[in-house]
Amino acid sequence: MEYNFGAEVNRLAEESPHRLAVLCVHPDGLEEQLTYQQLRLQSNRIAHGLTRLGVHRQERVLVLLPRGIEAYITYLALLKLGATILPGSEMLRAGDIRYRVEHAGAQTVIAHHTLVQEVDNTRGDCPGLKRFLSVGQEVPGWTNLMAEVTGESEEDVAVATGEEDIAFLSYTSGTTGGPKGVIHSYLWPREHLKIAGTYWFDAQPGEVCWATAGPGWAKWVWSPFTSILGNGATAFVYTGRFDPETYLSLMAKYQVSLLCATPTEYRLMAKVDALSDYPVHLRSAVSAGEPLNREVIDTFRRVLHVAVRDGYGQTENSLLVGTLQDMEIKPGSMGKPFPGMRVAIVDEQGVEVPMGETGHIAVHRSFPALFKGYLADPERTARAFRGDWYITGDQGRMDEDGYIWFEGRADDIIISAGYTIGPFEVEDALVKHPKVAECAVVASPDPERGRIVKAFVILRNPADAQDPNLIAELQDHVKRVTAPYKYPRAIEFVDALPKTSSGKIRRIELRQQEEARQQEG
Repeated sequence: MEYNFGAEVNRLAEESPHRLAVLCVHPDGLEEQLTYQQLRLQSNRIAHGLTRLGVHRQERVLVLLPRGIEAYITYLALLKLGATILPGSEMLRAGDIRYRVEHAGAQTVIAHHTLVQEVDNTRGDCPGLKRFLSVGQEVPGWTNLMAEVTGESEEDVAVATGEEDIAFLSYTSGTTGGPKGVIHSYLWPREHLKIAGTYWFDAQPGEVCWATAGPGWAKWVWSPFTSILGNGATAFVYTGRFDPETYLSLMAKYQVSLLCATPTEYRLMAKVDALSDYPVHLRSAVSAGEPLNREVIDTFRRVLHVAVRDGYGQTENSLLVGTLQDMEIKPGSMGKPFPGMRVAIVDEQGVEVPMGETGHIAVHRSFPALFKGYLADPERTARAFRGDWYITGDQGRMDEDGYIWFEGRADDIIISAGYTIGPFEVEDALVKHPKVAECAVVASPDPERGRIVKAFVILRNPADAQDPNLIAELQDHVKRVTAPYKYPRAIEFVDALPKTSSGKIRRIELRQQEEARQQEG
């Protein structure tokens, strides 16, 4: 079966060429706009240019672009020519980039001019990289993509793609080893639109929708890209840093009617003084990443007159569970499985457990938007299933009304402010510091971010624990070695770590200790 999301956007451009596709606002107030017809023609031109430069169907291309119009044009162009996109966060460091390039066998990298240095730091270690294409200003040793494609044809590119072709290869953290390459085919956007884009993120043609996720994350592909463009809506983009007052002001000024933000962003906006002074008129608001607090839901409903609806999904699938429009909100619950979805709570053998009991949140392998496996890792893929059920790694329970309640991670993965962080990656960075002998990293409760990364560190010289600058030094070290969002916001120096008889660190004991401290405090 053939499908290409690029052709879907072309169709929308034919129907409504002057409709606004992307509205981008910068911190200095500068605005950029792109109609559906302009998006269509500019992405066509880049697709033709990339073909001339040697990028071919199913070639794996690492894309490192910040929020902005260029991300929409570039992603769409790559899909039109049938390439495989490796979404890369602008926060990735050289080691993260090297891992992805080598693991995926990427031959081309497209990076914003502000992000090329981290790629240049990997060139000597990545001989397979053949093409270095920059976006923005001219960079020595890089081909300026936008300048290179000037004069290229604007004719539609029509590459036949389907379920055997890989559209997205997104990397997500694991409990051990390097990140996993999650495979999604060219049919995935179609299936995602049928589910999340219809029942939950219900963008309407022409309305201004703001999904705050940045490029490089699966959530950006979900909402700002696929769900907004696929429904013919206008994607609102703000290129500045998060600030609750700024976000509220922008929503009021540009009449944003649909908002998709992280629980942390909602929590901080709910705390803004004189929240009612912002003339925000949201038709719909949704959140995903972790359960929302009741007080946040109550505040938005009381002051801004909108129900913030929760949702749950993963890089490996799409949105699986959510509170739909006009559905009763049970604060703390993730909502219900979408119509026709087979989501259940199962035990270790993949057998559904009785109502009210805690087990693994699982989705049946028949779900069309489920991933096609982990790249080059059949063993990891096999371990993710129990019979016909894909095990998400999250634990939950289902109540008598069919609502699912999150009960915690079944493994050591840390979810912090919407980011998925593997403890191994942080521990690996920490032990590279000369003063660290051993460490363990776990999730610790936090009132704003839900969970934060906390590190328990054994020092080579215990006396170093008296150094008042050491914690900041270790945090800065982790930021340099790996992506900054992974750094431990809390560090505790210890003399020993809990271990099994075979010497494996028992992170579960440390997690339970942190949960107990929160309850006592």
